[in-house]
Amino acid sequence: MDKDTKIVFVLPDMPGGGSERVVAMLANEYVKRGYEAAVLLFAGDHVAYTLDERIEVFIAGQPSDGNPLIQLKRLFKMRRFYRRNRRCYIFSFCVRGTIFSVLAAAGIPHRLLVAERNDPTRISGQRLRDWSYRKAEKLILQTEDMRKCFAEDLQRISAVIPNPIAEDMPEPYAGERKKRIVSVGRLEAQKNHRLLLEAFAEFGKTHPDYELHIFGVGELEAELRQQAGRLQIHDKTVFRGFSSNVRQEIRDSAMFVLSSDYEGISNSMIEALAMGVPVISTDCPVGGSRMYIEDGISGLLTPVGDCGALTEAMIRIADDPAFARTLSDNGVKSTRRYGLQNIADRFLQEAGI
Repeated sequence: MDKDTKIVFVLPDMPGGGSERVVAMLANEYVKRGYEAAVLLFAGDHVAYTLDERIEVFIAGQPSDGNPLIQLKRLFKMRRFYRRNRRCYIFSFCVRGTIFSVLAAAGIPHRLLVAERNDPTRISGQRLRDWSYRKAEKLILQTEDMRKCFAEDLQRISAVIPNPIAEDMPEPYAGERKKRIVSVGRLEAQKNHRLLLEAFAEFGKTHPDYELHIFGVGELEAELRQQAGRLQIHDKTVFRGFSSNVRQEIRDSAMFVLSSDYEGISNSMIEALAMGVPVISTDCPVGGSRMYIEDGISGLLTPVGDCGALTEAMIRIADDPAFARTLSDNGVKSTRRYGLQNIADRFLQEAGI
């Protein structure tokens, strides 16, 4: 590939989240290698992660709330961008971005790679999604379970590439861990923080000296604060919001908990593993946690929605320091093969670059 040709990452916005973090990591890596890169945002102008100054950020529109006029203006703006960047490689990291890019770039020479970042069965409008995905040369999936969710023709153009681990990860913490349980993720229904609060309330009956710190923002924050109040754990529960320094904030914690009902692969989970924070995760579809965690060896897996099992897992780590250290050591080892250089190479290979 001529390195003057742009790799264009497509997202709705970058307010802070797993897909956005992966895009920032890959875009920064590619410009370091001498490629041109751009990030096209079609429904917002937030950029929560640091991007290399050589990366173009193109704002194609704001949230439309279903307004067809706003969506039409967005398409025209995206089309002008693709005309200026003929023969670009479009790396779309969301369903709507794929649909909009297929329409906006119609008739303009380009190549399309789609990266599915969530449980494919949870997406509405699957026929329209699959129509747009069939325009891609490659469909990148995070787990083998995700591949099984698609029709055979889409499976044939798919490849499984897990999430990368950043190269600048803090070293695993070696001292005595704080009595702090942490969770990192958007405050929305998928992440099931309600389950986490219920389990922490039960855990706190025998471990009152622990705090729960929840990192993330979202539409359910007020509701979750109210739930913490009803459970009488509001004085032990800290809502930390978005933090650009979250790795340093959590590395000395007693444990990390992912309570999601479904996930692609949680970046915050694999970063916790890489830093040696003992990890508990629901064994949620579509198999991302299971890809990284061997239950009882490198972390603990609990059934989706099972408050009792989650509480027991938290107690087990808190009450057995030797077991917690074993999880910590093995968690670090489990992530070593997912370095950024390797994952960035895989994306280029699958795109034919």
